[in-house]
Amino acid sequence: MKHTLTRTLGGLILGLSVALSVQAQPVDGEVKKIDVDAGKVTIKHGPIQNLDIPAMQMAFRVVNPAWLQKLQVGDKVTFEADKVGGQFTVTAIDVRK
Repeated sequence: MKHTLTRTLGGLILGLSVALSVQAQPVDGEVKKIDVDAGKVTIKHGPIQNLDIPAMQMAFRVVNPAWLQKLQVGDKVTFEADKVGGQFTVTAIDVRK
């Protein structure tokens, strides 16, 4: 019983550390296109480690469509992205000054 409990706790700790290592991290980028009707923003960005995406330009959904009203093409941004409902989605975004 003690051996099984130790193995179970070890597995939980390993799982937790893997989950924590893939948390969204801030990424720098530049807004290239805004599509309010589709609820998407196209960003040229650096690598997104938590999604295993290399530096490129791609369109993302946004969790808050109001963000699209405040962004402008050419804005330098720092953002976080994750997979939400199977779609690559910006979960946080700030315009860099």
